[in-house]
Amino acid sequence: MNFDSKITVSPSSDFSLANLPYCIFSTASNSPVAGMALGDYLINLPQLASDGYFSEISPLLSDALSKPVLNEYIALGKAITNKVRERVQAIFSAINTELSDPLAYCVPFASAQLHLPIAIGNYTDFYSSKQHAYNVGVMFRGPENALMPNYLHLPVGYHGRASSIVVSGTPITRPWGQQKTADAEKPIFAPSKQLDFELEMAYVIGKENGLGNPVTTAEASDYVFGFMLFNDWSARDIQSWEYVPLGPFLGKNFGSTVSPFIVTAEALAHCKVAGEVQEPAVLPYLEQTTERGYNIDLEVAITTPEGKETVISNSNTKHLYWSVEQQIAHHSVNGCNLKIADLYASGTISAPEESGYGSMLELSWRGTKPITLADGTTRKFIEDGDTLTMRAHTMNGSYKVGFGEVTTTILPAIANKWEKTK
Repeated sequence: MNFDSKITVSPSSDFSLANLPYCIFSTASNSPVAGMALGDYLINLPQLASDGYFSEISPLLSDALSKPVLNEYIALGKAITNKVRERVQAIFSAINTELSDPLAYCVPFASAQLHLPIAIGNYTDFYSSKQHAYNVGVMFRGPENALMPNYLHLPVGYHGRASSIVVSGTPITRPWGQQKTADAEKPIFAPSKQLDFELEMAYVIGKENGLGNPVTTAEASDYVFGFMLFNDWSARDIQSWEYVPLGPFLGKNFGSTVSPFIVTAEALAHCKVAGEVQEPAVLPYLEQTTERGYNIDLEVAITTPEGKETVISNSNTKHLYWSVEQQIAHHSVNGCNLKIADLYASGTISAPEESGYGSMLELSWRGTKPITLADGTTRKFIEDGDTLTMRAHTMNGSYKVGFGEVTTTILPAIANKWEKTK
């Protein structure tokens, strides 16, 4: 299909007309509204609505697109939101004559501020990369018991903290917490020394099922509005001491970073792939007849405080063992109700090759194999002043479909407020 645009879009841009990811943006003179990214511009969707370009779709669009989050718009359903995206593709197409001045409806990236595009009510993090689970299991339990007995039978997950999910560009402060080494008699309380990233892909729920009404794998794709690149920050030393018996808590809830763009499921339909072979066979409620994976390239880079960037990982979402549809089916099989703009994340995505591991825990093998950066310095984990950047994209023919960047700078831990006065 031809996705040439009226607006010049560089081949290197994440935001071709084949993509048109949703976002929320503001300018110095305008409050936050809904937009779509195209090349170096953000399309002002409420402005298009007020000028009648969506009049045949729904009378509710102008109000929903003028809100500071996309929740109300997403709740209108795919029957409407897909038509909006298709309409924007049509009127911004190079062969369409409806818009005499397309830039009149656009704001340059440089003039806009991007915001968290949804109000996240609930957040669930899965553990869907078999390679990642195996790597971590080898470190802590040895190769014979690397995978827990349930791993090949269900998508392991936990409910995380929604309030501390922040948009790309927001700094994260190094967390304090309890830590205990194997040879220590008791734990200490200190800033984390093992601050880590987790390379993940998240997705936004766009349909509700109602309490007590499970969603099948065949139905699940209708519940996915779109995808966001996601960094689930982890304090490994805090996490390893606290997680038994109930799982992650303070080692995770201090912050996660998400891209400001939601790439629709429809924009990624072209890159569906079979997914990893699942052996043994899953239970009937997890069986899936459609393709289970996505072919999306992933990249992680560290930029030192001096400004030197080093790419440290290249992975791909096709390496996920459990699919989005299986995650949703498992999440709801007990009757759990999914809500509009819930955010669910894949868990760390690790490729089979060491160069594609999705966390510093794996890349440095728990700190035993420091990574050498471009400036000659080394890293076992993320240090103060480091900026961590994630990127993701796929190709639709010659047109790039990307997620923008997820970028975070780490700030030093706050001063010790708990030390006893001597």
